[in-house]
Amino acid sequence: MTDFIVEKESGPTKGRFVIRADGAEAELTFSVTTPTLIIADHTGVPDAFRGQGVGLKLVEALVADARANGYKVMPLCPFVNATRKKHPEWADVFAV
Repeated sequence: MTDFIVEKESGPTKGRFVIRADGAEAELTFSVTTPTLIIADHTGVPDAFRGQGVGLKLVEALVADARANGYKVMPLCPFVNATRKKHPEWADVFAV
């Protein structure tokens, strides 16, 4: 698997984790509800990234950021929610 770099872009109410390569972008978007709760609302992975673990990398970055910055995540995005269920060790991060 390629070693993708995940970048975080955030504003006061919205943000995203993004991976860029060869002109393509994969993203996990979120909405900020309070200083201690965000909503993971969408994950988009273009065909150029399929099968390379990019979606998982984005969720891992979200989990690490939540732990580092002390917030919880409401996983409204179906991909984030499904990935969360496969990783019980992330239970401390998700508000479900």
